[in-house]
Amino acid sequence: MEPRSSGLRRLVREVAKFGTVGVAGIFVNLGVFNLVRHVSDLPVVRASIIATVVAIAFNYVGFRYWTYRDRDKGGRTKELTLFLFFSAIGLVIENGVLYAATYGFGWDSPLQSNVFKFVGIGVATLFRFWSYRTWVFRVQPTQEAESILVAESKRPQSEPEPKSQRVP
Repeated sequence: MEPRSSGLRRLVREVAKFGTVGVAGIFVNLGVFNLVRHVSDLPVVRASIIATVVAIAFNYVGFRYWTYRDRDKGGRTKELTLFLFFSAIGLVIENGVLYAATYGFGWDSPLQSNVFKFVGIGVATLFRFWSYRTWVFRVQPTQEAESILVAESKRPQSEPEPKSQRVP
């Protein structure tokens, strides 16, 4: 097996795990959002910010202890700081979409709010995936080198052609 194939397989597995935690986080986010809107008189974007913060906490636990459990565990304070920093940017992206729809276009029905909350989550998720895997949950250098060495060792060695079949 070639290292590229192994790397692609790892990326697909990472995207699947990230997506699983993310989908669960979407349910948490939308559930809390609708609950807060139903039981309080908070404006739509404030309710959304509360829901996003709850989902960020939920997602951190899922990412750290499942999706990226094999990543570098040194410097948890730095990791959490970076996670919160990039999550805050994602919060602004997510709720900026909802804000624009609600206050820029006047789309404030429960259905419209949920649709634009969902769209905001989608746009912010692209940013979060890139930033979390690049800056927060980094691959340990030794782990990456080991996986390349293992892939190389599993690669079939080419045997020399018999002398009778060699082209002069």
